[in-house]
Amino acid sequence: MRVLKYAILGLLDKGELSGYDITSQFKKEIGQFWSAKHSQIYPELKKLTDEGFIEYQTVIQGTKLEKKIYSITKSGKQELDKWLNTFSPIPETAKDEFMLKAYFISSMSKEEANELFTDQLIKRKRKLNHLDERFNELQEKIDDPISFDSPHFGHFLVLTKAIEREKGYIEWLERMLPMLNK
Repeated sequence: MRVLKYAILGLLDKGELSGYDITSQFKKEIGQFWSAKHSQIYPELKKLTDEGFIEYQTVIQGTKLEKKIYSITKSGKQELDKWLNTFSPIPETAKDEFMLKAYFISSMSKEEANELFTDQLIKRKRKLNHLDERFNELQEKIDDPISFDSPHFGHFLVLTKAIEREKGYIEWLERMLPMLNK
C-alpha cells in the first residue's frame, strides 16, 4: 500500500499546496508520525496526477519561476475517504536504532552504555521541549476549547500523542540509567 499517497491526498484535502509546501509539512506536524523525503514526494505527486487523484495549475512566482499548485480532485477525495474508513492492522514495530543498540548493550562497557543512554535522554528532552513549544503555538491559534469540529483537532491529536510518547521514553530512560551504574 502506498501510504504516502494518502498522506498527500489528506494534505491537499485541507487546501491547495505546492510540492515544497507538502515537503515542509513532512518536516512539521506529519513528521511526528510519518516521514517522507523530497525524493519520494515528487514522484508520488506525478503518480497521483496520472491517476487523476490530484491536479495542478502552474503559476508564475517572481518574474520567471514556475510553481505547481496541487489540489485534490473529486476522485482523489473519494479515494481518501475510502482509505480513511478502512481499518488497518497494528503496524509492525517501528525501527528504533537506539533500542537496537540497547539490545546489544552487553557488547559495550558501562561507560559507553551510560554515554549512549545519557545522549538519548538529552535528545528526547530537547524533542519534548520542541513539542511543548509547538503545542503552545497551537493553543494560541485556538480561540475556544479544542473539539472534533475544530480544523486543528487532528494536529492536537498528533501533538498530544507525540508528547506522551516522548514523556514515556524519558521516564523509561531515567529509570534505566541508574541500573547501568550498578
